[in-house]
Amino acid sequence: MGISRDSVHKRRKTGGKRPVVRKKRKFELGRPAANTKMGPKRIRPVRTMGGNRKFRALRLDTGNFAWASEGTTRKTRIMDVVYNASNNELVRTKTLVKNCIIQIDATPFRQWYEAHYGVTAGRKKRTEDKPEEEVKKSNHVQRKVEGRKADSKIGQLLDDQFNTGRLYACVASRPGQSGRCDGYILEGRELEFYLKKIRMKKSK
Repeated sequence: MGISRDSVHKRRKTGGKRPVVRKKRKFELGRPAANTKMGPKRIRPVRTMGGNRKFRALRLDTGNFAWASEGTTRKTRIMDVVYNASNNELVRTKTLVKNCIIQIDATPFRQWYEAHYGVTAGRKKRTEDKPEEEVKKSNHVQRKVEGRKADSKIGQLLDDQFNTGRLYACVASRPGQSGRCDGYILEGRELEFYLKKIRMKKSK
């Protein structure tokens, strides 16, 4: 028996049964869930009504994520699924769905931050054995970077995440429909909210 999205089989608001007046129709069909997992990119096109196409992502490992307060977006690796408000089973199976909370690689954002502001993201300054070679900049570029430094404040919670090399992000696209896993970095009150939820889940 196929998956159906019809409401013909449902009871009336009063609880009475409706008479069956027709069989299932093609326009009422539903399809199996994509259950997008983490892994090397695997996408399947699906023909839909009107000859349109959906892109069913079966596996994804990267996505475009926006850093809203800084007005920048970078493509980065998806590292882990950490929270899902609808179902803990989707966290256990590492399933990527809209609005799930994931961890992404912080490196592209750290590199952008250091190039844009000329300061290191994360409070702990990393001490490496080999000193990095100083990249020569023109006076104009140096003045530009110096002028930005006053605005280079980021929240403490986000600052701490840069030290670990992973950032919390929320998926805003629908991987099973668009074939992409894009979203935004969690900041401020929203980040506090989800960190609290994640801690509560771990303590259980």
